[in-house]
Amino acid sequence: MLTRFVLIQTSHAGNVGGAARAMKVMGFDDLVLVAPRWSNVLRREETIQRASGALDVLERARIVDTLDEALHGVSHLCATAMTPRDFGPPTRAPRPHFDGLVGPSANKAEAPTGVAFLFGSERFGMRNEDVYRCHACLSIPTDPHFGSLNLAAAVQLIAYDWRQALGGFGAAQLDAPRAAADAQSVAGMLAHLEQALVAIDFLDPDAPKKLMPRLNQLFNRAEPSDEEIHILRGIAKAMLQAAQRAKR
Repeated sequence: MLTRFVLIQTSHAGNVGGAARAMKVMGFDDLVLVAPRWSNVLRREETIQRASGALDVLERARIVDTLDEALHGVSHLCATAMTPRDFGPPTRAPRPHFDGLVGPSANKAEAPTGVAFLFGSERFGMRNEDVYRCHACLSIPTDPHFGSLNLAAAVQLIAYDWRQALGGFGAAQLDAPRAAADAQSVAGMLAHLEQALVAIDFLDPDAPKKLMPRLNQLFNRAEPSDEEIHILRGIAKAMLQAAQRAKR
């Protein structure tokens, strides 16, 4: 679905870069600036530094003079505001509103062709006339005693919730799934460990009690890998060698 982030009269160049970065990590790249303070904001050093790798989003971004020019191709407009208006579109938290648009219970026939998220100036927020033309006013749930969000942070939160509503991304798998060693390997390691425990006089072979069965249960719960079995056998080998040296 077409997703556009629209920043209206942005006054801080760094926030433009921060917004671009926030969008990219959630897989969005359609950014439009309406009458920003700096006409060259997309090329300013602070913008580029804050974008931190999202330069492709800045390169695709457009600067327009009016909000109307920013809304081509989108059919559903979401304003963002910290406090609700006494008149205008309904104020909703992002997640419930997004579920109504694209969630399992949403009417697919009425799904929007494109969604635009509108963010106002850092100094003044959104103008009432811009809010009034939107279908919903999104209010991010925050501490009621301090709800002031940085612009780029607000973009990040909205982008995250919207991406989740669209299906999200799977969590990155940094490690391959770990396979547990088979029962034979565990039994061999336990036999080796038992020899070492006897050698250092920790285990009395004439009165073993339940030490080895308890260790067997411990390793069954731990489900050690083959590599971990090798480490434990190496420890057992070192214990046996140390015991032999001590008896010389």
